[in-house]
Amino acid sequence: MFELTGKVAVVTGASRGIGRAIAERFAQQGATIVAVARGNNAAATVAAITERGGRAEAMGVDVTDRAALEKVPGAVVERHGRLDILVSNAGITRDQLLMRMKRDDWDAVMATNLTATFVLAQASMRPMLKQRGGRIIAVSSVVGQMGNAGQSNYAASKAGLVGFVKALAREVASRSITVNAVAPGLVDTDMTRAVTEKVQVDWTAQIPLGRLGRVDEVAAAVSFLASDEAAYITGHVLAVNGGMYM
Repeated sequence: MFELTGKVAVVTGASRGIGRAIAERFAQQGATIVAVARGNNAAATVAAITERGGRAEAMGVDVTDRAALEKVPGAVVERHGRLDILVSNAGITRDQLLMRMKRDDWDAVMATNLTATFVLAQASMRPMLKQRGGRIIAVSSVVGQMGNAGQSNYAASKAGLVGFVKALAREVASRSITVNAVAPGLVDTDMTRAVTEKVQVDWTAQIPLGRLGRVDEVAAAVSFLASDEAAYITGHVLAVNGGMYM
């Protein structure tokens, strides 16, 4: 397991699913976790970490609230003295065929999935540049790579993250800051469990490995990119999709 002792990590969307798995894995590796989610939603994640002897705290922030989000990195540095790892994981879906899609649904997905990453990464630049090091990791999606009918807003937002990390990686590489993305495929979460059995069977048929992914498998990929072992990897998109898109 990759070592993160002494590192301070911010994880958005940390209340459940992939975000919670990332936060818990980072804590097991020795990092101090700032779990970001709306209201008090990250409390259970923090409790699970601290019960195992890890270090974590919750920060109640709506990632679409730009003013509040911009303050997160500064608050983390003020409290912990540094910011080493930023994982922008918060995301939503508002699925609909484009002909019927409402502008509000387009804007909401873009604000949460893409613009929030820009805001938080920009605000994290100052402490990371001063430290001459850091890790920025965005959670994209296989949908951003291959598309999916009824998800033009989601696909655009997740594809946008790919372009974003590649451009930012070039800007900050000279300061030993790496910027990468992880692109999960179909992962076993609350959302996928809520669909019908037929839909799950249809989804699984598209995956060469023949099963949905697990949140801990995505977290493992993120933990690698956050580690010192990945110091020479930047501007990369790491697919964790069972072969669904190659």
